[in-house]
Amino acid sequence: MMEMSREELLEKIFRDDFEHLKGKKLRMTRVRVPGKEVCMAHVLCPTDPSIYQNLGLHIGVHEGEDHTGEAIGMIRFTPWEAVAVAADVAVKSAHVEIGFMDRFCGSLILTGGLAQVETAVEEVVRYFREELGFRTCEIHKS
Repeated sequence: MMEMSREELLEKIFRDDFEHLKGKKLRMTRVRVPGKEVCMAHVLCPTDPSIYQNLGLHIGVHEGEDHTGEAIGMIRFTPWEAVAVAADVAVKSAHVEIGFMDRFCGSLILTGGLAQVETAVEEVVRYFREELGFRTCEIHKS
């Protein structure tokens, strides 16, 4: 894909009005139109407690609970509200806990044993692809 200058972009957008708009202040607004997509799916098994703390996964646990060493599944969706459906599918498909869920940006973090988190993430991606017709990404593991 070729890069385009600002002037070329404006000319392409406004075609006939470009000459009339030259020299005037224009404000461009970019709008994101979310499609039906699972744009990230990742399973990791960190050993450093700072990862859990920086993700806020240590907040809200009962005294004496320590989730350090558990696997983490991270999934991102558009539209963002799809995260509620994904959380439901995840907890019904495997013994995982919801570490974080944000319906305003489409992020879901799952925690649990490695096999359980992998199962939940795989089922969520499969469900969105096969049942809901979403475009999905590959599941990455580290």
